[in-house]
Amino acid sequence: MQCPLMITFAEKSITNKTKFNLNKKPMMNEQVVKRMKEMKFYGMLHAFESSLESDTMNTLTKDEMIAHLIEEEWDDRCNRKIARNTQNAKFHYKASIEQMYFDTDRGIDKNQVMRLAECSFIKNKENVMITGSTGIGKSYLASAIGQQACTLGYKVMYYNATKLFAKLKMAKADGSYINEIAKLERQQLLILDDFGIQPLDVQSRSAFMEIIEDRHEKASTLVTSQVPVSKWYEVIGEKTIADAVMDRIIHNAHRLELSGESLRKKLKQKTD
Repeated sequence: MQCPLMITFAEKSITNKTKFNLNKKPMMNEQVVKRMKEMKFYGMLHAFESSLESDTMNTLTKDEMIAHLIEEEWDDRCNRKIARNTQNAKFHYKASIEQMYFDTDRGIDKNQVMRLAECSFIKNKENVMITGSTGIGKSYLASAIGQQACTLGYKVMYYNATKLFAKLKMAKADGSYINEIAKLERQQLLILDDFGIQPLDVQSRSAFMEIIEDRHEKASTLVTSQVPVSKWYEVIGEKTIADAVMDRIIHNAHRLELSGESLRKKLKQKTD
């Protein structure tokens, strides 16, 4: 249903470049504010009310005011989408690429990380594998890439791998397994953190195979692990399934192998 007030308002503004004097029309202002609230134009509403309070509206032409309101609404919707995506992702860390430590002794290629931060790998449906010893910063890097993806508008989900497999076992028992798998499939980037802490049992192996198969060449998966990639076959267990899973993960994956002393240990020493 079209709103006559807003249509008339927009049509006149395109051709009329006279200055506003909204302070002389309080009844109209109240009606516009009410309509903005009903249509959930919160960014536009905030800009409109702020401009009325500061009297800046009277310095703009009508088309300049329309452009200003639309720009504020656009920014507000983008920011709310980023906040919603970030909240839904359930990251373990609040991380950012800008706060990364690119020490040469950690084996981190800054150029590679910055390319990953552009998230073209998500657009191309490619995977990322980050390995290294405990405390080296794998989870932080994964979270930083994930939060950058949220900023760019991608749907992201973060899981500790062991907890995810436990959750899927419970889902099998209560009948929600298909819904949980479908939820994972919808994510444009799925982060599986700390994969390989313990060998997969039959149920976890089957679930892992299903996740990777569903996402193969359809969406990106980022996996972090203390275990070298060459040892993942042993973690997965059954050779046939391990071959199938690894083939789907590795063939288009970006690999980062972090090295050096535990970052947590180094940071603790600096504060002591």
